[in-house]
Parts: sequence; C-alpha cells; structure tokens
Amino acid sequence: MNLEYSEDYRKFRDEVRAFLAAHWTQEDIDAAPPPDPTAAAFGMAARTDERATRFRIAAIERGYLYRHIPRRWGGGEQPPDPLAATIIHEEFRRAKAPHELMGQGPSMLAPTLVEHGTEAQKEKFVRDTLLGRIAWCQGYSEPGSGSDLASLRTKAELDGDSWVVTGQKIWTSNAETADWMFALVRTEPDAPKHDGISYLLIDMKSPGIDVRPLRQMTGEADFNEVFLDNVRVPVANLVGARGAGWRVSRSTLKHERALIGNSVFSRRTLDGVLFMAHVVRRNGDLAIKDPVLRDAIVQAETKVLASEYHAWRLLTLQARGEDPGIAAMVTKLYGTQLGYETGKLAMDLLGDTALLGPGEKSAPGEGMFLHAYMWSLGMLIAGGTANIQRNVIGERGLGLPRDGATGR
Repeated sequence: MNLEYSEDYRKFRDEVRAFLAAHWTQEDIDAAPPPDPTAAAFGMAARTDERATRFRIAAIERGYLYRHIPRRWGGGEQPPDPLAATIIHEEFRRAKAPHELMGQGPSMLAPTLVEHGTEAQKEKFVRDTLLGRIAWCQGYSEPGSGSDLASLRTKAELDGDSWVVTGQKIWTSNAETADWMFALVRTEPDAPKHDGISYLLIDMKSPGIDVRPLRQMTGEADFNEVFLDNVRVPVANLVGARGAGWRVSRSTLKHERALIGNSVFSRRTLDGVLFMAHVVRRNGDLAIKDPVLRDAIVQAETKVLASEYHAWRLLTLQARGEDPGIAAMVTKLYGTQLGYETGKLAMDLLGDTALLGPGEKSAPGEGMFLHAYMWSLGMLIAGGTANIQRNVIGERGLGLPRDGATGR
C-alpha cells in the first residue's frame, strides 16, 4: 500500500498553500468574531463576517469549496477527487481559513435543491445559502411524529397561487434566527401517509408564524417549537412534485445523516482529551501516565481513525461512481455513538471540573467538554434515532424481514 501523494498532488498542495498565503493572512485570523460554542465543538467553519465571505467567494472561484455544486448556482463545480478534497481540507485547517459552512442550509438544503429544485429556486437560494447569507431551519418533527415522521399532521391547502399552512413543528433547531424553513406538510389528506406529503420553503417572516424556545439541559435554547396559523406560502416554493415530498426529504435526510455522522466532532473532542491528559493530574502524576486512561485513549483513537478511514473509503467509491451500499448506512449510527463515547471519555478524565460550562471560570477548554458531552446525547436522536438506524441497516441493507409490529 502506497500512502504517499503523487507529484501532481504535491504540486496541487503547493498551489493551495500559495492561494491561502495570498488570501488569508494573520490579520484576517486575528479579526475573527467570538466563536459560537456549538460550532466550535463541531469544528464548523462558522465565520460569516465580511472577511470570511470575501475569502469564500475567492476560494469558490478557484474551485476549492463547494466543489459538488455547479458554478451557475454558486459552487466550485469540480469533478469528484477525494485526494484533492483531503488536501484542501488539510491546508485550510492548517491556515485557520474558513472552509465550507456546515449546517442545515449549506449541508442539507443546498444539495437537495440542486437535486430536486426548480431553476428559479436554485438561483434564488443556493448561492446565498452557501455563503451564510440565508439561514435555514428544518420543519420536520411534530408532537407525536418524530421517529414516525410520515405520520405528520401539519396541513397545507391550496388557495389560488398559495399554500395555506396550519400546524406545529417541534425540536426545530435555530428557528429563532432562521430566515427560512424547509418543511414537510400534508397536502393530500386522503393519500397513503408517505404519498400525501409535500416539501415547502417557508419564509419565517410570514404572518402567522410563532416561534417559542425550548430550554435544553445545556442552558441554551437551540431547539424551538414553531406554530403555523394560516401561513401563506407561494406555490413556487414547492420543491419537487406535489405529494412527492417524502422522496425529496430522503435526499435531505441523507445529507443530514452524513453531516451528523462525520468524525469531525469526535476527532476534535479526542484531540482535546489528549491535550488535557498532558495537563491534568491524577493520582499525583500527569493523567496521561495512568495506564487505564491511556488504554481508553488508544481505544478511542482506534475508533476515530476507523471512522475517518471509512469516510475516505466512501468518498473513493463515490469518486468511482460505485454504490457504497450498506457501507454508507452505518456512518450515522457509528459516528454518533462514537461522539458520545469520546464526550464521556472527556467527562471521565476531568471529573467534577468537566461540569463547568462555557463562560464559567476555570472551565476546562472553555466549557467545550461539557457542551460536547451533552450535545452528543442529542446527536444519538437527531436525523433518526439509533434504533431507527439499526432498522434501516437491517431491513434495507441486510434484507432482514421488517418488524411484524410495523404492519400493526
């Protein structure tokens, strides 16, 4: 096995480094606004200030960012190349330069619109979403319709050139700051539940929308419940065919699970654990010298590396145009479980001090570890619970018979 880059890729790395040296200076780094704790825990390139936006535009023009999105809609439009993508990620991280924005808009909605949206929808939304100029929230879950999402009851009735939407969404991340929502609504009440759903883009400034925060155990309110009372949505905001929203939503869920299940969260947490193990003292000596802790770190490192290598394998298959099959299905389940395990490892290492959160004096890692641990519990549920993922893997991947209770 040869893990060295070829001469062409070494030259490409030099090109990326030269671009970064010319377009992202120490002055740009020093001008960063205060980081968001959630984004920091996930390693998200959360900067959307003018400096970061100018840099991203230049990087997109060079084909370094959003390589999978056509140029006419604001992307870099480059052929799939996992090695080039890896080099770009490594060099951008080394230079502390803004990479692609991550989140519900850039990571989930934009690729869904590229696949299913109208030309007008792509022109209107994709570019500004990639640059963080439009913020999105996801209107999927409802009270009583979480894991069984297809049982949702929020209805949309056609009235002239508008859909009139009435219902309630819950666990809606960032709804309080979002400009738009992509939502699943029931437009065909008499159709089988999977067939009667449509996918709508809803302006959050529309009359009739009421957003109420849901306080979490982190003390924050990233989640919200959203009430929609006769909200009028233009017919042009329907994505895909009427009643075909479930098929469109599966594209969004595919991208959501890839976002949630990647190894970035676990890698950053584990790197933090390793750093703290060389600083924190346990039993009169540095914690890193504790053989039990060292064993736990080695096991965690092995699992994180497995997750990273698995991602490269999937990317290679994608670049070759090959179907990864069941291999792609395990990513979300494995990644979120790994996020929980690395978060718990941090709590075990730091003991009582790990309970200090962001903004509290003497909090290790500025409270990142408490935030990472608590957030990991939610990620086990988001995008489909772990048990739902196991059912998907068993039934669709391994061909096992469906649970008999499903039919009842």
